[in-house]
Amino acid sequence: MIITDTHTHLYSEAFDEDRKAAIQKAIDNDIKRFFIPAIDSEATASMYELEKAYPENVFLMMGLHPTHVKGNYKEELNHIEAQLQERSFYAIGEIGIDLYWDKSTLEIQQDAFRHQIKLAKKYKLPIVIHCRDAFDEVFEVLESEKSDDLFGIFHCFTGSFEQARQALYYNMKLGIGGVVTFKNGGIDKFLGEIPIGEIVLETDSPYLAPTPYRGKRNDPVYILEIAKKISKIYDISLEEVAEITTQNSKEVFGI
Repeated sequence: MIITDTHTHLYSEAFDEDRKAAIQKAIDNDIKRFFIPAIDSEATASMYELEKAYPENVFLMMGLHPTHVKGNYKEELNHIEAQLQERSFYAIGEIGIDLYWDKSTLEIQQDAFRHQIKLAKKYKLPIVIHCRDAFDEVFEVLESEKSDDLFGIFHCFTGSFEQARQALYYNMKLGIGGVVTFKNGGIDKFLGEIPIGEIVLETDSPYLAPTPYRGKRNDPVYILEIAKKISKIYDISLEEVAEITTQNSKEVFGI
């Protein structure tokens, strides 16, 4: 059995004291594939170090997180393009729109999102979307950029059934994380109506730990709690969840 975590920030300083142990614990529990989203240029060096330490397990993305879209965002986009020219990545991410923290940057967030979608098309890569309090705004950009070569993952999906269907319409699989285990998370109520071929598993560690670890640091091994919840929703075995969702991740990332 191999479980794939399609979204984990293992380079985060939250893991500085026990990163090796946390990763090894996950690997020992069949979580053997970790896809690592970028945040901004300051994360690049630590991402490369992580990949060097775990070349068989760690797969990198490149991108600018919407909450890091600031006045210097064009310099950050130049950094992304420079990295893409130098080496290969498995996705452009995480990118998107976040209006939870700051609505005043909407215009430049939209610009950065569109620019990075164009990079994904240029390099024939999937996108990994971050969306917080911004479904309408994200869908507006996806509609304007819609094409057969635009595909990817709607990371940390927390929307409604209708929004889930809309995400699928834009060739996005749903990234299902700890929220599916929350009592009032909501998505567990309709997720079974979404074909399991359209979802992937993720932790977003160190954030959004699933029940019963909610409020603590999220560790990659906790993806097992998410997988167990998925097995109940779809009434299939844990092994089947692992096999299907890992295959789904391979369809997105090409590996």
